[in-house]
Amino acid sequence: MATQPADTALDPRSRQLLRTLIARYIRDGEPVGSQTLARHAGLDVSAATIRNILADLEDVGLLASPHTSAGRVPTAQGYRVFVDSLVQMQPLGEGELTRLRSELPSGGGTQALLGNASELLSAMTHFVGVVSVPKREQFAFRHIDFVPLDGRRVLAILVFADNEVQNRVIEPRRSYDPAELERVANYLNQHFAGRPLHDIRAILVQEMRQARDQMEGLLQQTVELAEHALAPSGDDVVLAGQTRLMSVQDLSDLDRLRELFEAFARKREILQLLERTIHAPGVRIFIGEEAGLGRHDGVSVVTAPYTAGGRVLGVLGVIGPTRMAYERVIPVVQAAADVLGAAMEPSPS
Repeated sequence: MATQPADTALDPRSRQLLRTLIARYIRDGEPVGSQTLARHAGLDVSAATIRNILADLEDVGLLASPHTSAGRVPTAQGYRVFVDSLVQMQPLGEGELTRLRSELPSGGGTQALLGNASELLSAMTHFVGVVSVPKREQFAFRHIDFVPLDGRRVLAILVFADNEVQNRVIEPRRSYDPAELERVANYLNQHFAGRPLHDIRAILVQEMRQARDQMEGLLQQTVELAEHALAPSGDDVVLAGQTRLMSVQDLSDLDRLRELFEAFARKREILQLLERTIHAPGVRIFIGEEAGLGRHDGVSVVTAPYTAGGRVLGVLGVIGPTRMAYERVIPVVQAAADVLGAAMEPSPS
């Protein structure tokens, strides 16, 4: 998880009061006072003692006092201590796991799986679901065909090992007749089926150097078409449920929502955030400014990487208010990452 403030100085009573206060605030959305904590914290201490402890927690930056209330609310630092050491997770029920597995089945196309995962995360948490898209270069291609179009344009049809089919219209530097296109496709299919795209480009360049004389004509055609047809393409991230944030009390300010939606539209900040987490094992939580979504200090992001074939393919997560039920959202994100990764495992050949 992201860097946290030191909380080793908190004694057991302070930790219990902080846990109870944040849990009540997440549930109700209202500042929590000493009388409420006296009833619900399970401590045999007076309200006056509780007020003193709360004042100490405020002094170290874990709580804040709104001007309109005698109660207190957690700060970003308070949430950080809570999610790192105080939150009590709620394991997913068997019904929820069954739902994830049934709607993220193995053997489906990658784009459909990613879209379903994003929608599921949004539906199960009522926030925004986000999934980074694996780079096509990570997948082996199974077959390629070239179809001549008008002028110099060529339609490249790529079938990948994960059952995805991509149609890419390319425009080489010169026109190719159907026989040339068929010869290039046959060469690629015969020699490179089952290899990742980035490997193909590197091997072609190496072969070009090693067999320049006898293979120059064919390989030049192959390299040119392959450079265009096998180039990276597609979206970097799949989002679902952005409009759900409009009903979240903590994010009801229209100006802040507009800024957040603009961040979703650009996707750049979200993608950068996911890239920061892709090689970190397990769930990571970014609270307020840690999320890097501009001035959205009321937003938290919960992420986890998903893996298949022993490789990290991408990251999925949930974007919502800092006042979210972390004990539920964290297990949902972890389970979704596990199920999505299992669904994307390469089928045995």
